[in-house]
Amino acid sequence: MRVGMVCPYSFDVPGGVQSHVRGLAEALIERGHQVSVLAPAENLAALAPYVVSAGKSVAVRYNGSVARLGLGPVALARVRRWLRAGVDGLPFDLLHVHEPLAPSLSLLACLAGRGPIVATFHTSVERSRALAAAEGFLQPVLERITGRIAVSPSARKVQVEHLAGGGVEIPNGVAVRTLAAAEPLPGWPGASGAIGFLGRFTEPRKGFPVLADAYVRLAARRPSLRLLVAGPGDPADLFAMVPTRRTDILDRIVVLPRPTAGARLRAVSEGDKQRMLRSVDVFVAPNTGGESFGIVLAEAMAAGAPVVASDLDAFRQVLNDGSGVPTGRLFRAGDAADLAGVLDRLLDDADVRADLALRASASVGAFDWSVVAERVVEVYELVVAAAGGVLTAAAR
Repeated sequence: MRVGMVCPYSFDVPGGVQSHVRGLAEALIERGHQVSVLAPAENLAALAPYVVSAGKSVAVRYNGSVARLGLGPVALARVRRWLRAGVDGLPFDLLHVHEPLAPSLSLLACLAGRGPIVATFHTSVERSRALAAAEGFLQPVLERITGRIAVSPSARKVQVEHLAGGGVEIPNGVAVRTLAAAEPLPGWPGASGAIGFLGRFTEPRKGFPVLADAYVRLAARRPSLRLLVAGPGDPADLFAMVPTRRTDILDRIVVLPRPTAGARLRAVSEGDKQRMLRSVDVFVAPNTGGESFGIVLAEAMAAGAPVVASDLDAFRQVLNDGSGVPTGRLFRAGDAADLAGVLDRLLDDADVRADLALRASASVGAFDWSVVAERVVEVYELVVAAAGGVLTAAAR
């Protein structure tokens, strides 16, 4: 099958949707499908052969964060050109857009394409004011979509309650075998305890200040406990969020990748991320909201790291495999004292950590790309059969 896939967010910036698009595209290619991905991107040398750049992106506040999106007439022209080109000179069998309601390439592709269109909805929003205000504009976009996928129950709930539809629930995917086989960083996790955080620590909803507060409480009485942080940003911003000036505590916070003097932290490579997740005794997701799935939890589980996460619905769903026995620990979102207590007990009990890691490894197979990609292909086949034609670009 020839699949045209659209990512609305810049491939130059790490993020959950970008990771999902990359993982799905590569899983489909591995199974013999032909895939072309259109996304905003400036660093052309770093793009995989299956990615086509739609040009520069623009920073826009969206869904409680700052996203880099592809906007404007130049982006629309490139969408149309990409649709007409297809893959290897042949038309796409279908178009698969991600986050079609974000003001970016996916929305433009829905408006410009004619034929089978599958849309994956990643976002969970608690208030529908913005959706209600944009309903008239979004209706033509929604009418073009012939198959819907939601990555979680909360993402599907948005569709049911606000977008007059449902869709198939298919989770985010992870490279389970690759993560499980990654080598820890030299000297990590060590004998004295290590906890980890992965993400954009300057973004409020990622909750790093909550973890920083909890870490200081623990580190004051655990003189060798270390904190490993991986994510893009300015090191000065990171240390400003740690509520202590004690050098014996600050010196035990390690950032990855290691910055050069005066430079901002670079994006974490896939290899570094995998090794980081294998290098901690406990992985912490202190997010305060705005999460529809929690892909980083599944990645940590695949890497064998016991998980402690805030009690968001999206995180509960990932840490509950249906057996009634949780595969991780939850704490009250935003409560640093509660987080410190949960971590204290886990760090003192290696047997409980080993049991959590074992249960997580057994349940995370449901998120492996080999499983997720096959379920997505089933949706593709149904949509193509129902549409009865290939994808074409609309006349201007």
